[in-house]
Amino acid sequence: MATVDLVMPKMGESIMEATILKWHKQPGDPVKMDETVLEIATDKVDSEVPSTYSGIMEEVLYRVNDVVPVGSVIARIRTSAQESNNSPSFHTPSPSSSPEPAYTPVHEIKSEFTPKNDTRSSMNGNRFYSPLVLNIAASEGVSMSELEKIPGTGNEGRVTKKDILQYVAGRKSGDQRPQSAERTADLRPQTANRSSSERNEDMEIRSYNVPTTYTGNVEIIELDRMRKLIAKHMVESKHTSAHVTSFAEADVTHMVMWREKVKKEFEKREGDKITFTPLFIEAIVKCIKKYPWLNSSLDGDRLIVKRDINIGMATALPTGNLIVPVIKNADQLNLVGLTKQVNSLANAARSGKLRPDDTQGGTFTLTNVGSFGSIMGTPIINQPQVAILAVGAIKKRPVVIESEQGDSIAIRYMMYLSMSYDHRIIDGALGATFLTAVAKELENFDGSRDI
Repeated sequence: MATVDLVMPKMGESIMEATILKWHKQPGDPVKMDETVLEIATDKVDSEVPSTYSGIMEEVLYRVNDVVPVGSVIARIRTSAQESNNSPSFHTPSPSSSPEPAYTPVHEIKSEFTPKNDTRSSMNGNRFYSPLVLNIAASEGVSMSELEKIPGTGNEGRVTKKDILQYVAGRKSGDQRPQSAERTADLRPQTANRSSSERNEDMEIRSYNVPTTYTGNVEIIELDRMRKLIAKHMVESKHTSAHVTSFAEADVTHMVMWREKVKKEFEKREGDKITFTPLFIEAIVKCIKKYPWLNSSLDGDRLIVKRDINIGMATALPTGNLIVPVIKNADQLNLVGLTKQVNSLANAARSGKLRPDDTQGGTFTLTNVGSFGSIMGTPIINQPQVAILAVGAIKKRPVVIESEQGDSIAIRYMMYLSMSYDHRIIDGALGATFLTAVAKELENFDGSRDI
């Protein structure tokens, strides 16, 4: 018999760590090749990790809710010597008795906590801080100077999640020493220079952590992990981008009639139902090619215009949560290809089969608020993108039709479009021009086109 290592798999180009949600196998349990061993979560999607070996689970190295870097050994499986010789093995030292795993330095993992007075936020000399610890510090207002003074009980004196939570709890109860004069001095100029809107938004973010007393007949429901992440991302987006929303109206009669005419033949031929979503994406892609700044992101004082057009489509899950799978290189797909990608990703999202990489790399997002009956909406930008377009419900309405013979009133299929965009980059003229271009693209849909 031999022992082989099971490692945290790489799940996407930008994903450097994952949280363990559930172990399906415990020490002593038999494990088959490709059988699910555990469930993990990134900041976007949950996934299952299959076994790369057959044998007996010998050791589990991390606990539920631990945040584990990609490539780390997470379990060991006892298998036959012959099989282990034919399988790759990753030999790394066993973790110490401390429950806190060793983390990759922050210059290799993007952290959300970057104090202004220290660009190397995760290290002081040789001391490193995990992204989890840094995120807790950021949300609780713990400065880097305070963080450096917290005694660490982890490996090599690292500050663990337990350490910082104990420090925060003690500070709130008054057990910790008052903040140093250096800390107070650091805060004064930063607070004085911040606008009232920035201070209000900061209070909005911190309000999630303020305990509240409720009276009367209430039901308290603990938010699940995904809803907490959505809330966090939405607040961060409003805090990051100057949101402006423009609206347009489109007569989509030709498009509706064409889809009604071809949908049965399309499903029979392709084995997939054609919805309006690929038609919307097709129009968006054409307009992005004309106005490429809508397919960009902001990096400090630099505008990064993306040459790849990767369209995210907001998808509602059975749990009521929302996820945004991404159609990569949407400009290189015809209508059939777009339809198959839309259906495949939507089905995978609703059945919990999305891969972490399926939600990465989006450059522009479409959300269909009309699928639930809403006629329009004001969507929040999916960072680090600069725009998101919402399409409302398609409704029959009487409208005025202009022609050479004069005006007339007709019943038409009408739809509102709304687009929120980052006013730091996209001015009203460009935003409205792009949105109008999308509306015109839908209105001028060729009702005689082949499928």
